[in-house]
Amino acid sequence: MKNMSLENIAAACGGRYYGDENKKKQIVTSITTDSRKSENGCLFVAIKGERVDGHDFVSQVYREGALCVLSERELTGDELGGSYILVESSLQAVKDIAEFYRQQLDVKVVGITGSVGKTSTKEMIASVLSEKYNVLKTIGNFNNELGLPLTIFRLREEHEIAVLEMGISDFGEMHRLSKIARPDICVITNIGQCHLEFLKSRDGILKAKSEIFDFIAGDGSIVLNGDDDKLAGISSVKGIRPVFFGIESGREIYADNIESRGLSGIQCTIHVCEEKSEESFTVLIPIPGRHMVLNAMAGTAVGRLLGLDLEEIRNGIGKLESLKGRFHIIEHAGRTIVDDCYNASPAAMKASLDVLSEAQGRRVAILGDMFELGEDSALLHAGVGEHASDNRIDLLICVGDMCRHMAEAAFNSGGCREVLQVPTLEALLQTLPKLTEEGDTILVKASHGMHFEKVIEKLQEL
Repeated sequence: MKNMSLENIAAACGGRYYGDENKKKQIVTSITTDSRKSENGCLFVAIKGERVDGHDFVSQVYREGALCVLSERELTGDELGGSYILVESSLQAVKDIAEFYRQQLDVKVVGITGSVGKTSTKEMIASVLSEKYNVLKTIGNFNNELGLPLTIFRLREEHEIAVLEMGISDFGEMHRLSKIARPDICVITNIGQCHLEFLKSRDGILKAKSEIFDFIAGDGSIVLNGDDDKLAGISSVKGIRPVFFGIESGREIYADNIESRGLSGIQCTIHVCEEKSEESFTVLIPIPGRHMVLNAMAGTAVGRLLGLDLEEIRNGIGKLESLKGRFHIIEHAGRTIVDDCYNASPAAMKASLDVLSEAQGRRVAILGDMFELGEDSALLHAGVGEHASDNRIDLLICVGDMCRHMAEAAFNSGGCREVLQVPTLEALLQTLPKLTEEGDTILVKASHGMHFEKVIEKLQEL
C-alpha cells in the first residue's frame, strides 16, 4: 500500500504510536476491520460495534501476524502482542486514513449516488470501463462511512480507475464521503423517495445527494439523469457543465428503439452527441428492465469522458452480469425466480413489476415492506399495489405491516387475479410451498431489513 507506513498512518489519523520505533517506517500490506481477514503485515482496526467489539480480537490478530493494531483504548497485558496506534475514535480514524491513502494514488475515481439504481449503475459503469482499464469497484453494500474507506483500502498501484458507490440516509454524510473519495466524475442516477423519513422531501434528497460535488476534482465531470426533473434543473456546478443522459432526444446521450426481450434483456440504440456530431450503436443489455437503458447511457457517458470508443462501450454493456439479490434470474424446479430482494423503493418496485408483466406463464410477485418512506409510507405502498394491478399480475403476495396498504389497493383496483396479505415473513415461509407451481415466474422484492433472502432460499428448496 503506497506510502502507508505506520508513522504516516498515525499522522493521518492523529493517533499516537506505541511500540518498536524501528517498525514505524514499515508499510502495511492491508487494512481490515474484520479479524477473520487479518493477515501477515496488516493493520487491524478495532471498532466497537453494536454486537461485536473488535478489541476482543486484538490478541488473535497479533498471533496471525498483524503488523499493528489501531485501538480506541490502551492495550496492556496479554492482549498487547505488538505495536499499536491509539486514537479517540476508530471509525473516524478509518475515514482519515482512507482520505490520506486516496491521495497517494494516481487513480481516477467515479463516484455514484442516487435514490435508486446506484448498484446497477455502478456495475454497468465498471463493466464498460473494464474494456480499457484496470478497474476496482465497490463490492456488496460497502458504500457508507465505513464501507467506502474499506473499499478504498483495496486499491493498489496497478488500479487505474475506482468506481465507488456512495450511499447516505441523512444530511452531511455525502459531504464526508466526498471528502474521502475526492471524485473525478460524479454520477447521480435520480432523486426518488428513499430516506424521506430523514430527508423529508425530494428537494431535501437533492440537497443531500448534491454534497457529492463538495470535493469534486477541479477538472472533474458530472453525469446526470436528464429525465429526472430535479437533476434536469442543474445547469452548472463549480463551473462544470453536466453531461445529461435520458430517453428523450436533446440530451448529450439519449436512447431510442427500445425493445424488451423479456427476461433475456432489453435492446436499444444509444446516441452520443458531441461537438455538433452524432454517433450511435445498438446493443442488447443482458439484464431486463427499462431502467437498464438509463444505466447503459450512464455507462456510455462515463466511458466517453474517459476515452473509450463506442465499440468498447458496446462490448462492456453486453458483458454486464447480474448480482445476487439484484434482478438475478434463477431457474429452479420448473420455476423462474427473479431474485431482486436486496432492497426496494416505490420506483424500483414498479420497475420490477413492469418487467415481470412481460414474463411467460403465471406471474407471481412476492413483495415486502419498504422502509424509511416517512409519513407517506402507506400511500406509497398503495401506489405499488395499484401498479401491480395495472400490470395484471396473476398472484400478488404482500408481506409485512405496511404491505397491507399494497394488498388493499391491488384488491380494490381489481387487476390481479389473486391478492394475498401475509403478516410476517415466518408465516410466508410456512405457506410458500403451496403458493407456487411449475411454470411460474416469481419476483421477490422488499427492503433489505425484511430478510427476503430467506424467501429465495425457501423457493430453491422446492
